[in-house]
Amino acid sequence: MNRIARFGPEQAGVLAILHGHCFASPWQASEFEILLRQPGIMALMAEGSECPVGFILIRAVADEAEILTLAVEPEHRRQGVASRLLEAASTHLQAGSIARWFLEVAADNAEARALYARHGFTVCGTRPNYYASSPTRAAADAVVMMRPVALL
Repeated sequence: MNRIARFGPEQAGVLAILHGHCFASPWQASEFEILLRQPGIMALMAEGSECPVGFILIRAVADEAEILTLAVEPEHRRQGVASRLLEAASTHLQAGSIARWFLEVAADNAEARALYARHGFTVCGTRPNYYASSPTRAAADAVVMMRPVALL
């Protein structure tokens, strides 16, 4: 089982490497460092037996939170890492005054949408052409999903 730990700006390089393994347009270490120095930003990392295998980055403001990104190394997917990250993030958010959290996910990312639905997120809107096209992918709409932090 993966250990979940909270990480700060000093791990920005690790987050950037993981993000690069997971996304066609990865964020740079400097972007992670800037984000992690801001109030309300939380990064939780899933550590494997030898190295980090995934992370979730959340921004909390007032009584709402947003998942900025969730990344799991491709060879560690479908092993419960993302679920454990979501559960750990929910526990952290419940300890604060956060009532609900949101996320955007590409409309064509069926696996991620199913993961979020299994964790109680429901569709509450769309953002047309939110994700830019790339050499390997056409522009995609974002599906906005929401759930209460504490599920009844």
